[in-house]
Amino acid sequence: MTQRISVALTGAAGQISYAFIFRLLSGQVFGDASIDLRLIDLPHAMPALRGLAMEIEDCQFDQLDQLTLTDDLAVGFTGAQWIVCVGSAPRKQGMERQALLKVNGTIFVEQGQAIDLYASDDVKVLVVGNPCNTNALIAMHHAPRIPSNQFFAMTMLDQHRAESQLIKKTGIDVTSADCMIFGNHSSTQYPHYNSARINGLPASQFISDQNWVKDTFVPMIQTRGAEVIKARGASSAASAANGIVSSLCLLNGRTRTDRYSMVVCSNGAYGSPEGLMVSLPCMTDQHGHVSVVEGIDMSEYDRKQIQVSYDELQVEYNMVKELGLIA
Repeated sequence: MTQRISVALTGAAGQISYAFIFRLLSGQVFGDASIDLRLIDLPHAMPALRGLAMEIEDCQFDQLDQLTLTDDLAVGFTGAQWIVCVGSAPRKQGMERQALLKVNGTIFVEQGQAIDLYASDDVKVLVVGNPCNTNALIAMHHAPRIPSNQFFAMTMLDQHRAESQLIKKTGIDVTSADCMIFGNHSSTQYPHYNSARINGLPASQFISDQNWVKDTFVPMIQTRGAEVIKARGASSAASAANGIVSSLCLLNGRTRTDRYSMVVCSNGAYGSPEGLMVSLPCMTDQHGHVSVVEGIDMSEYDRKQIQVSYDELQVEYNMVKELGLIA
């Protein structure tokens, strides 16, 4: 019997969701499973969602079992096995980070409460809307029924960005690369070059220029999102959707690898602040359980760079606690 999977998507009328939905329904995430898809957005976005539904119908996806359009979290989240939180308020020019956290915090308090009330016991929640680490933390705090190890936020986009630059730098035919992302999904994140691999070998065997690593590679990955906005006048959409596809495939075990970057609730690994949502190297076992991969060597330089990102996450935690968004 074909497996049936219920997937809820917030911010469904946005550009990231638009780029993601058709890949989901083509089987790239859950294979030949049938999808009960719930598209959730604000009331004013319902006309756009109805247009999207027309396009979905016109594609005649074999994987689509049921399609629901709603502005009601209770309808969208009831029994959901996977929830992808794309929707969040964007940072406006001149807006302080605390103000952004307050606006989005209110959204994720509501979503966390709805997850707690309505979602499946085994739900996995992937937060994409920024600031995704702390948004995920807020949602997790307001969904005490759901174990903290079922909440995630996305840094696979950052990992893909790092890997593409490593491949580009080699100037040779490279079949694979990986580079773990530590910390916050922000300009303080740290792509860990010293453990990066190219064709399964240490990246240092292909790229020995440490000045390029410190002065070009790391800052480029940290600011890539801002550079995309500057170039195209809008934030990353297709590449973010690609990151969602990769993240879900890794979380459900459809893609097998010994490590990948994911924001998880920290257990203190690599000196990360315990209980906060931190990007760390992870793996998914054959039963679908996600755990942190430990044992990656850290230089003193690495530890200092990563600590900057940890400190930022602690500041964000203190802000949302002061705002009363978490107890």
